[in-house]
Amino acid sequence: MTVSRGEVLRLAPKVRLARDRVTGRAMLLYPERGLDLSAVAAAIVERLDGLRSVEGIAEEVAAAFGGAPRAQVEQDVVAFLEALEARALVVRVTGGGGAGEAGAGHRAASAGVPPGRLGREAERADTLAPANRAERAGTDVMVERPYTLIAELTYRCPLRCPYCSNPVALDERAESAGELSTEEWRRVFADAVGLGVMQLHLTGGEPLARRDLEDLVRAAQALGLYTNLITSGIPLTRERLAALREAGIDNVQLSFQDESAARGDLIGGYAAHARKLTVAGWVKAEGLPLTVNVVLHRRNIDHVAGLVALAERLGADRLELANTQYLGWALANRGALMPTREQLDAAFATAAAARERLRGAMEIVYVTPDYFADRPRACMEGWARRYVHVTPAGKVLPCHAAQTLPGLAFEGVRERPLPEIWRGSAGLDAFRGEGWMKEPCRSCDRRGVDFGGCRCQAYHLAGDAAAADPACALSPDHGLIEAARLGGRRGGDAAMESDRSSATECAEVSPPYRYRTMPARRSA
Repeated sequence: MTVSRGEVLRLAPKVRLARDRVTGRAMLLYPERGLDLSAVAAAIVERLDGLRSVEGIAEEVAAAFGGAPRAQVEQDVVAFLEALEARALVVRVTGGGGAGEAGAGHRAASAGVPPGRLGREAERADTLAPANRAERAGTDVMVERPYTLIAELTYRCPLRCPYCSNPVALDERAESAGELSTEEWRRVFADAVGLGVMQLHLTGGEPLARRDLEDLVRAAQALGLYTNLITSGIPLTRERLAALREAGIDNVQLSFQDESAARGDLIGGYAAHARKLTVAGWVKAEGLPLTVNVVLHRRNIDHVAGLVALAERLGADRLELANTQYLGWALANRGALMPTREQLDAAFATAAAARERLRGAMEIVYVTPDYFADRPRACMEGWARRYVHVTPAGKVLPCHAAQTLPGLAFEGVRERPLPEIWRGSAGLDAFRGEGWMKEPCRSCDRRGVDFGGCRCQAYHLAGDAAAADPACALSPDHGLIEAARLGGRRGGDAAMESDRSSATECAEVSPPYRYRTMPARRSA
């Protein structure tokens, strides 16, 4: 897309300008992401108030930075804004005005930074996290600052999705100690901010099951956290959504299981699709950013075009198409969920075409499954590096599945403060750095890129959490992944036959899933 000199832009509703407490630099925060801004980029963003034109912004920035050549500055400003618009981070204002102050509370950028750097700034506008700060723990492990806190408020949920990330043994592992209280979660939020966290995911289970959710959102907002509500939308009323908006929620991520009620309700084990459509309408009516999230698998991956159309009809700001990651309930149901290579290729092509068509209007994120890649992904951006995960009972983990690994001790915030646990605990330190790595990871030139892949996947497939992730083609256990792919191909014919049936017939078919059960209700 092309931004012209006379146009007026402002930040999109899902975007917030903030100050990184660790580095002191300006940042753009948006769902699950953050863009670390140079002084010049910050000066531009601070002027995206819906009043100034692109030409006016360039003129002011040129003057602020030592009288740099205006033509060069204007060229860089346009390139930077086009990069932001391509990611739907800015919107055009018809006629200008009426947008409010995007940069309130931030100082003007200091002089002395060459504007020419903005071309490179535009190229890296997908930065996940702010500049890093590492410190050494009591061991020889370097501990990096976390960027995102994943707060699993509860494991209670009305849905029974066969790929649920919650523990399979809920009663044994999660519920015995009881959920953290409101005050305990407030302390966790404050401690996380002290560590450098800037993003908060309120998840579960279903976070709406917590009666104190509005209080928790209010506490997060007071701390300056960008707060994402990750929800099924069940149960939710319009009045409660308005209260959450007033409390300061930044983004609502609403899950859908498929494009139609019959198939979606079958997958989720609960008649929720119609209600989700209503909730999505409320989210937009309340002026909140909406992310539509769909977990892809064999029975819905052929419907990507319909899912994109659904997100468009709902006015979603963001569509996340995330292929199933096979751990927990998803591993138990892998035989029924695994797609074929042909299905994946077709889905990727459809998503890529939609991303290009909707560029600047709706962000589309497509997450490829590990089982169909030659190299593993950097699971959670590395073990205990960027994400800190706290369970309903307060246990501190590097990821949701880590507590399934034998021999690792993970501490809870009821016993020690979060900062102490993060900076030095046996469970979190176990796979930090590279000292734990075996071959082929130890000598691989990608060890600092993918960090050896997923430790939980290595254990559950190969029986050794320190082994190379079997998703990697260099792993001696890669044959386990190849065998699972073949299993997906064998099951593909039955899935396609089911999809040929009518919606009514589909709803009556008994699905080949092991459903999770909802734990007993506990008060929040």
